[in-house]
Amino acid sequence: MTPRLGGGPPDCDSSLYTLREHVSLKPYHTFGLAAKARFFCEINSESALLALLKSPVFIKYPHVFLGEGSNTLFTRDFPGIVVRLCIKGIRRLAEDDESIYLKVSAGENWHDFVIYTLKSHCYGLENLSLIPGSVGASPVQNIGAYGVEAKDFIAQVDAIDIVSGEKRVFENKECHFSYRDSCFKGVLKGRYVITSVSFRLAKQAKLKLDYADLKESLKKTGLNNPAPLDVSDVICSLRQAKLPDPDEIGNAGSFFKNPVVSEAHYFSLKKQFSGIKSFKLASQEYKIPAGWLIECCGFKGESIGSVGIYEKQALVLINDAEASGEDVHRAIAKITERVNITFGILLEVEPILL
Repeated sequence: MTPRLGGGPPDCDSSLYTLREHVSLKPYHTFGLAAKARFFCEINSESALLALLKSPVFIKYPHVFLGEGSNTLFTRDFPGIVVRLCIKGIRRLAEDDESIYLKVSAGENWHDFVIYTLKSHCYGLENLSLIPGSVGASPVQNIGAYGVEAKDFIAQVDAIDIVSGEKRVFENKECHFSYRDSCFKGVLKGRYVITSVSFRLAKQAKLKLDYADLKESLKKTGLNNPAPLDVSDVICSLRQAKLPDPDEIGNAGSFFKNPVVSEAHYFSLKKQFSGIKSFKLASQEYKIPAGWLIECCGFKGESIGSVGIYEKQALVLINDAEASGEDVHRAIAKITERVNITFGILLEVEPILL
């Protein structure tokens, strides 16, 4: 296909969307850094998205797609166009004896969707309650919590090729899901924009309650035989106790991925740090909580410039005041350096930094 280097084709319909200039991005990403977009556009339909992809502005300038901004930090002004996907809708596709298939538009709020599934007697996502963000973002980083990952329930991902405008359906295996990762973050990064996600959910609940914090909390509440909504409520309470509300304190949730180390590395660390926390994986590797590593290095409750390490959960960085992008990069460098020196582990940032 010939590269699109010039102006857009004459049939692009700009009446389907509104393009704004020099827009503050502070309200559109939960960390709340002061930054501006050269252009900003909210998209409410697939036809509007296709029209925008043909527009001269989109072709000429760099671009980024945004959901609810819970996993993106704008550390400086963005010189191109920020596209916020607001496409809504939930549709029941099919069902069989065991499963119900739902197709969900990318702009739907993730937690609202989880509660919708539980009230509709569609089960599986209860452990992923109260994760911030949109449905369209869920496959990109394969969101997960309390022993469950989105990949276990995603059947298909509908996306549009940004260059050609062609629609493509990705089957689960084609997404190449792994821990907090997918092809949309890897080999196909920047190539496709996700418009909807189809989920296969169970008619009968098969609860996963093995995660230590969840098991302990259920025991404390006396729920010996919890329903899926009970599990969701407990997980919401757990998250609210450990994570700050982004409407009150700027943050992007978990800021670092939990690192995975070899068995040899883990046992070497265990000799030095008897209280080390870990989760053994099927691959004989060990996942170590990044929050524990950061806390052991003395950062919990401290501040680096205007970026704080949350006092209730060291995995979370917060916007103490009017933090700048430079403050964020400085905090990342200081934390990752000390963790690497102490444990021989290089932490990986989870949110996207622009």
